[in-house]
Amino acid sequence: MNEESEARDAVLKRLRRAQGQLAGVIGMIEDGRGCRDVVTQLAAVSKALDRAGFKIVATSLQECMTSEDGRSSDDLSSEELEKLFLALA
Repeated sequence: MNEESEARDAVLKRLRRAQGQLAGVIGMIEDGRGCRDVVTQLAAVSKALDRAGFKIVATSLQECMTSEDGRSSDDLSSEELEKLFLALA
């Protein structure tokens, strides 16, 4: 398995985890669970999404640094990659 497919699998795993956690939050709200439980679970969803986004940006940065022409497969400049990264902050 190459690094690109490993990164894709890691992102998908994080997104699936977030999807399950979000379904849990929806169920908790429907069941009338307390604010503390709902917010704690919602924070976990947010963290999983952030980690997926960071992994995507980090993979693009790595591809950009290792490509012969210094460009990523998405043809993003370093400024564009920086903006993507900061959008997650």
